[in-house]
Amino acid sequence: MKTYPDCIPCGVRQALEASRLVSDDPVLHERVLRETLKILSKLDYSLPPPVIASEIHRLIRRLSGEDDLYREAKKRFNSFVLDRLDRFKSMIGSSPDPFETALRLALAGNVIDFGVRGELEESEVEDTVRQALTAELDSAAIQALRGSLQHSRKTVYVGDNAGEIVFDRLFIEAILEGPRPREIVFMVRGEPILNDATAEDASQAGLDKLCRVIVTGDGAPGCLLDRCSPECRAELESSDLVIAKGQGNYETLSELEKQTFFLLKVKCAIIARDIGAQLGEFVVRQKPRSS
Repeated sequence: MKTYPDCIPCGVRQALEASRLVSDDPVLHERVLRETLKILSKLDYSLPPPVIASEIHRLIRRLSGEDDLYREAKKRFNSFVLDRLDRFKSMIGSSPDPFETALRLALAGNVIDFGVRGELEESEVEDTVRQALTAELDSAAIQALRGSLQHSRKTVYVGDNAGEIVFDRLFIEAILEGPRPREIVFMVRGEPILNDATAEDASQAGLDKLCRVIVTGDGAPGCLLDRCSPECRAELESSDLVIAKGQGNYETLSELEKQTFFLLKVKCAIIARDIGAQLGEFVVRQKPRSS
């Protein structure tokens, strides 16, 4: 997916929010904004939006000396969901369709996104869980995903945000309860950016005890194939199926020539227009290999 002019104000907003998160120094804030505007003035609009975020956050890390701007927020939301894990497991276990209930919880987790807004209250996660459990979803896409997983020898699950990945853990556990064993590789970011999950977050969420965890090798809030490590590209190439969570992974993997399912909550008007959904909608979207 390419960058649209509407993405530019979002990049400026992210820069200001992140600089205020790491420092209360107005001189630093001004310098970050001026340098961000320079970056945006030279932007290649044919590249996906996560390129903007990766350049801006690399700038802020350099100017502030802080290597993980959202470290505390990530730990907080991982812990928040982990503390409620038994309740969510009970929801899944008592459901007439545990697979779909776990999928709905995974969709709800995508609300934990600091790229869209700088603040999120824990109560909003609970509200989103309630919405996701009853939301209208594409039943044909859900059945297609269920069938594709049953026939997949190896599935690469591309994670998105800390906190959200605990919900992903629940969905992966439901997948592994299926009729036959299968390999699932969970992919996280190679460097800290926004509240996107890294290997450290995956370990806190317990994913490393459930499946093999690998990193993209890059710090973009998505999966930029030309910047990913050889291991990351090899895993994607050798997979039968890719599950990509969140908007950043949609923006960077929508052209991937592999059977892919995108799972996300639409939080941006540009994404809504590109994917053909309504703002606020929970989306399960299949992209066949031949698309």
